[in-house]
Amino acid sequence: MTTTQDAAQATARAGRPDAPAPRKRRFQFTPYALLIPSVAILILALGYPIVWQLITSMQSFGLAQQFGQPAPFVWFENYITLFSDPYMWVVVARSIAFCLVTAAVTVVIGVGMALLMNAVNKAVRIIIQISMLLAWAMPVVAAMTVWNWLFDWRRGIVNYTLTSWGLDFQNHNWLQNPLSFFFVAMIIVVWMSVPFVAFSVFAGLTQVSGEVLEAAQMDGAKGFQRLRFIILPMIRPVLGIVLLLQIIWDLRVFTQIRLLQDKGSIASETNLLGTYIYQLGVGSSDFAMASAVSVFVLILTIAISWFYVRNLLKEDES
Repeated sequence: MTTTQDAAQATARAGRPDAPAPRKRRFQFTPYALLIPSVAILILALGYPIVWQLITSMQSFGLAQQFGQPAPFVWFENYITLFSDPYMWVVVARSIAFCLVTAAVTVVIGVGMALLMNAVNKAVRIIIQISMLLAWAMPVVAAMTVWNWLFDWRRGIVNYTLTSWGLDFQNHNWLQNPLSFFFVAMIIVVWMSVPFVAFSVFAGLTQVSGEVLEAAQMDGAKGFQRLRFIILPMIRPVLGIVLLLQIIWDLRVFTQIRLLQDKGSIASETNLLGTYIYQLGVGSSDFAMASAVSVFVLILTIAISWFYVRNLLKEDES
């Protein structure tokens, strides 16, 4: 077909000698040149910390190196020590379990809130959106102060309410037992993350055609059937990205866990990867081992992201 078109164009030009020949599109360097400063700043901002972490993870970098002493290279000795430590794998398993459960609960509640906003009238929707924006915009330390007061084992309103219902929660310390500790941590992380999921999914719901839903309703599809077979497949890309981001964020959670640990829990029984890195670096001044764990977390995050993104691409191709 291309040969036929070229022949037709040549014939047209032969018939019209004054007709200009088609011009080739010239390469424009200016748009790419304008992007160079932004790309350079991005590479420098992201690349320097990663390179520094890689180098430090292969050195013996402790407290003495902070006062000017050179850091000798030990190459992969830190990684061998790290991977041969059973406690490291306990923390990894605990972190993966926590992030998967928390991300799943967050997405489920966020989808429910998005469906609720899509179903109610405008006034109620605005009230819900403002409430979630306030929860999302609240500083983490300020929010954790309120949550620590709610679950305080002596004067907490949670224990008071459960005790008034006839349950045995008088002076119950939620943060002393690892299982209840992570239950409280999950509630806090979910509370802070649901607004992002809800607003993202609600934006996807606004793109679902009302005519399609009406046609399905006329065909006899119930509410749950419309949700399962029409709404969820149409917003699957949004759900996939939101779930991936939540898994990454919950895998790296630090502030909430650390502030809860400061209220009296046993750190060795409640450490996740973020607090474990903090304990190695700031607590033990073993910055080389902390850098090795950080590099491992980066590789783990890339592995989880790549696996999930590849599955999403396969679903889109099929």
